[in-house]
Amino acid sequence: MKNIGFIGLGVMGGPMAANLARAGHSVVGHDLGADRVERLVAAGGRGAADLAGAVADADVVITMLPDSPDVEAVALGPDGVLRHVRPGTLYIDMSTVRPETARRLARAGAAAGVRVLDAPVSGGEPGAVEGRLSIMVGGAAADFAAAAPLFEALGTTVAHVGPAGAGQTVKAANQLVVGGVYALVAEALVLLEASGVDGRTGLDVLAGGLAGSRVLDLKRESMVKREFTPGFRVDLHHKDMGIALAAAREADVALPMTGLVAQLIAAARSQGHGSLDHSALLKVVENISGKDRA
Repeated sequence: MKNIGFIGLGVMGGPMAANLARAGHSVVGHDLGADRVERLVAAGGRGAADLAGAVADADVVITMLPDSPDVEAVALGPDGVLRHVRPGTLYIDMSTVRPETARRLARAGAAAGVRVLDAPVSGGEPGAVEGRLSIMVGGAAADFAAAAPLFEALGTTVAHVGPAGAGQTVKAANQLVVGGVYALVAEALVLLEASGVDGRTGLDVLAGGLAGSRVLDLKRESMVKREFTPGFRVDLHHKDMGIALAAAREADVALPMTGLVAQLIAAARSQGHGSLDHSALLKVVENISGKDRA
């Protein structure tokens, strides 16, 4: 059993912290939303009124926050994680942030005697709830081995992918692929329906062939029904595509399809769909095709 301080109990962090508590770990959570803390307490964890209270006695600290500035403020700020944890603590940032942010955290952690891993996840809210996330981890191999029992409570695909920042680079690659698949599924559905073919039947056939994907498995029914309850919001995918494009610039590579998909996701946000699930790319494709639905 580990004493875990968990910061960020939102759509992803809340069920992840709950799964760690159910696995027998002592989890103390902190979030700006009191209702989120209450849900963790109901799942067997404990709540803390502030960050210091969540991490002071922790063997492991986990953060699950929206963006790089949030992580930097929580980890490196004057009242941040690194100011309150003991030397030797393992700090795992499971947010999706810029690779350079992950490397900065690792350097600051090393200076404070704190072990740091970047471990972003894929699988959306269903994967977080079910403990079936894919977890890509950057950092020292020994620290990855120490964290393995925790990752086992959270995911089914867990891999050490390289040094600090590597986990975030793999996550950027993941997000560009996911965004591209959503865009193509949206185009396929618009084509099917505009051609007089039943969209549900057509996507069912695609899902059983070479075009099959997790996106089709999990989202084709809700896309046909135009149900866009967020499992992962357009706003967050927009942020992630910015990370992917910045990583491409840093690596000096051209990713033309990523650029196009990033523009479609930006269009979804501009059209007021930022709070919807990223499958709402369908609304953008319908709009530019003149097939808007009321």
